[in-house]
Amino acid sequence: MDIQVVFRIAAVGILVAVLNQVLQRAGREEQAMMTTLAGLVLVLFWVIQYISELFTTVQSVFKL
Repeated sequence: MDIQVVFRIAAVGILVAVLNQVLQRAGREEQAMMTTLAGLVLVLFWVIQYISELFTTVQSVFKL
């Protein structure tokens, strides 16, 4: 796993946290929730390939 992935995830987390606070202070709780969900989905799309690679490695190690 590359360190850039960790930095990318951290950057998205910081950006989503700031946007969430700004939108909540503006009284737009629905948009804040959608921003949080969009950030979560984006990070999950990035991480899903690594999870798939992990399962493939585990299967090959244990010969399943």
